[in-house]
Amino acid sequence: MTSIVAAGRPNLKLQALVQAHAGIRDEVLEGLSATPKRLPPKLFYDANGARLFQALCATRAYYPTRLETQILARHADGIAAAIGPGAVVIEPGAGEMRKIRLLLPALRPRAYLAIDVSQCQLFDEAERLARECPWLEVTALAGDFQDARVRARIGDAPGRPLLFFPGSTLGNFEPAQAADFLRDVRDLLGAQARCVIGIDLVKPPAALELAYNDPEGITARFNLNMLVRLNRELDADFDLDSFSHRAFYDPALQRVEMHLVSARAQTVRVAGAAIRIAAGETIHTENSCKYRPEQFEAMARAAGFPRSTRWSDERDWFGVFLLRAAG
Repeated sequence: MTSIVAAGRPNLKLQALVQAHAGIRDEVLEGLSATPKRLPPKLFYDANGARLFQALCATRAYYPTRLETQILARHADGIAAAIGPGAVVIEPGAGEMRKIRLLLPALRPRAYLAIDVSQCQLFDEAERLARECPWLEVTALAGDFQDARVRARIGDAPGRPLLFFPGSTLGNFEPAQAADFLRDVRDLLGAQARCVIGIDLVKPPAALELAYNDPEGITARFNLNMLVRLNRELDADFDLDSFSHRAFYDPALQRVEMHLVSARAQTVRVAGAAIRIAAGETIHTENSCKYRPEQFEAMARAAGFPRSTRWSDERDWFGVFLLRAAG
């Protein structure tokens, strides 16, 4: 791990785990060889994918980011009062750090630890945040939340730990995986663990179908960009014109599924391996699970967070939950 204290910014520490993404190749080949085929959602977020996602968030159809931002802005004082003083905020996948900025003026935490695998963006945004909030101790840690060295750094953070996990990211996990994640966070952060988590709630299927099939076609480009990334990074030869975007809501599983559909039988080369894809076969790229408030609260209790508070929008389409392991 390399550590840097930015010149002229005593409140800013930049720490990098030098770590190649060697595991992506194996994970991609394993997923494309499986039945049904799949790719990990983390592949969405290269530089172009991040730009497309920001464009998607600005559309009328894609409501989650807009609603969560409104909830955080409207209830920042109440959320901060419920959390209390002395928090050390830990944010995996911090990205542009837009949403935490909505809470910082009211929360005034003791420190902020931002974690992301995209080192360039992470360090740039951390420097910007340190300039904006000279009173805040900002640490940017380039690495994976599951890395043992990252977790050791989290465990060393002084103060009452608060995991900030917005964006309905937990919905990308299967419910059992989401429960495991919450239990892991509870074990990692200890008896004083608290979490602020954004959860997309069950709502009319038509609204969900529209959100993931926006009229502007941005979600389709976002989905297909995964293949562009594989062509670039793993020397693949996907023909984008041979794939189309499909997203639908499964009410039984309470989730939106995103797929890439092959228009014809084809063989694609990926990192030197030949991958056969039948006509009409799909590559499953993402699940976005939706919860009823009582379902998520029950999951949190079983994971070691017996107390929760929820803030929502007028239609109860999106919820921001504060989970507490104790008092």
